[in-house]
Amino acid sequence: MRLRVLCFGRLRELVAPEIVAELSSPATVADLWRSLLEQYPALAPYGRSIAIAVNQAFASSSTPLSEGDEVALLPPVSGGLPEQVLPLVSAHARLQREAIDLAALRTQIRDVEDGAVCVFDGIVRNHTRNRRTLYLDYDAYPAMALAEMEKLAVEALSRFAIRDLRIAHRIGRLEIGESSVLIVVASAHRAAAFDACRWIIDSLKKTVPVWKKEFFEDGATWADGEPFPPDISL
Repeated sequence: MRLRVLCFGRLRELVAPEIVAELSSPATVADLWRSLLEQYPALAPYGRSIAIAVNQAFASSSTPLSEGDEVALLPPVSGGLPEQVLPLVSAHARLQREAIDLAALRTQIRDVEDGAVCVFDGIVRNHTRNRRTLYLDYDAYPAMALAEMEKLAVEALSRFAIRDLRIAHRIGRLEIGESSVLIVVASAHRAAAFDACRWIIDSLKKTVPVWKKEFFEDGATWADGEPFPPDISL
């Protein structure tokens, strides 16, 4: 069988943005990974930290593969991007290249029954670990990133006593001082809004396939992401 394999973040530089893999049928994700290690030994150190998605859904080592599947190799997320049609928009989330409009998002969700609107604004700072940052470049698996953000939004609405929320994430080159991710949560009471906002950003940083490359005065590097939850790591 032939599979379309996509690589993201630092894995693009170790393999390629996209390759075609051929396996005998039947085969699983574990079989594909073993085949890739034979062709690209530089992947070996990432075996315990990456996740794999099949047709834009997280997969396990035992997930069966079929002819024509799209398989994505996902390093730990944290923040290049090929030309894609953006923005991508769902009921509660948005992936975009242009600057995020906080006022517009607040206007969308505010209602007379709300007693609180909590905002998390992730901003590009000018330094990381005592190195001066020039700018950032965000890469993503766009359709899956939007789907995972929408999934977080729906779970937050059921988990916390909130009425509505919006999540917006930037892609591409971001300058110092620009917003990379914005979360706006509306609720009757402030405690629920605070709790939901914190849970969403913490979860987003672990599961939404977006990667960040940092450009410094003395070079560039992919940011180390947070580990995937155990149930979706390879």
